[in-house]
Amino acid sequence: MSYLELAYIHLATVIPAFLIGTYLLFTKKGTPNHKKFGRIYMILMLVTASISLFMQAQLGTLFLGHFGYIHLLSFLTIYAVPVAYFSAKNGNIKRHKTSMVALYVGGMLVAGTFALLPGRLLHGWLFV
Repeated sequence: MSYLELAYIHLATVIPAFLIGTYLLFTKKGTPNHKKFGRIYMILMLVTASISLFMQAQLGTLFLGHFGYIHLLSFLTIYAVPVAYFSAKNGNIKRHKTSMVALYVGGMLVAGTFALLPGRLLHGWLFV
């Protein structure tokens, strides 16, 4: 797949993940809706992080000729989702909450901020 095709798929998963994650952050925890949307959010985040690993870094230092610093957030996501899921399943709600907040902040807010920087594809689409 081309970088552009991967970018479209990435956006198709990250935008609903952002909306669902924001909803989950500000609504009552532990409800059936929280659990249902939480599972959807986690799946979307795993898919979007996996897709991003196939997208070569466009700015800055390249590692292994492909990865950039922003890919560290993809690896954070791939780590945080199972930790959060199994923590909730095992009743460790504190660890679940910590993992989910780290996922939202790192995987959404920080990565989203980097994606909007000049020189990145999304910046060009939105601001140029």
